[in-house]
Amino acid sequence: MRFLRVGPAGSERPVVLDSDGTARDLSPLTVDIDGAFLAEGGVERVRAALAESVLPVTDIAGQRVGAPVARPGKVVCIGLNYVDHAAETATPPPAEPVVFMKAANTVVGPDDTVLVPRTGEKTDYEIELAVVVGRTARYLDSPEAADDVIAGYAIADDVTERAFQHERGGTWDKGKSCETFNPLGPWLVTPDETGDPQGLSMRLWVNGELRQDGHTKNMIFGVRHIVWYLSQFMVLDPGDVISTGTPAGVAFGANDFPYLVAGDVVEVEIDRLGRQRHVLGQA
Repeated sequence: MRFLRVGPAGSERPVVLDSDGTARDLSPLTVDIDGAFLAEGGVERVRAALAESVLPVTDIAGQRVGAPVARPGKVVCIGLNYVDHAAETATPPPAEPVVFMKAANTVVGPDDTVLVPRTGEKTDYEIELAVVVGRTARYLDSPEAADDVIAGYAIADDVTERAFQHERGGTWDKGKSCETFNPLGPWLVTPDETGDPQGLSMRLWVNGELRQDGHTKNMIFGVRHIVWYLSQFMVLDPGDVISTGTPAGVAFGANDFPYLVAGDVVEVEIDRLGRQRHVLGQA
């Protein structure tokens, strides 16, 4: 299944796309797609309702698409998690996952405007496979146990202000947590439709130029390992989002790509997870 939320920011309504791609209104089952919906068996309720053909068809043409999960409690990110990205930044592959947090209120819709910070100088893009947690994960016994707590997957663009990240002292969080710095979606895709999370091609363009052309098979730490690993250090709650790292091709890497400026257009896609298109503005 593919879940999405449509409508003005703050007033989105929940929708599911059925096997034919028809949009069906989820309002009879839930007021939103959020942690509570996921924790209380919402996905299975929707699956049953689709099988019974009881959800009404809804027209979503021309409507804004919001982030596919509302109000995540936290956004946890993994850095330097692709072999080629570590190489382009001249960084040895880490022995354990590099973990940092991104402010949850950075999450916006996949096509919303992304704002360059007022004092930003090096705003960068990072295509990432995002994991949405569906059940509480606490001290998981093994990476294989992660399958039971993953609600689905989505596209994330981990937008980053490199000057804040590397030149202003402290941790990476300052460069990651500026407003609008986490376009998410368009869909939350359940694992059965996503398939192997280590079998997905991913691409990002800036102004029509292909910048990132990667594959999740090149992760240093796979999705299941990441979820298991994080559960040893923190409780993962339903609705939390985990961004799993970016492949090579960022502006910060060993190439001549320029950083983002107002007016640039970023397009992002991952196999079976849809496509984003956001325009850069100025804060």
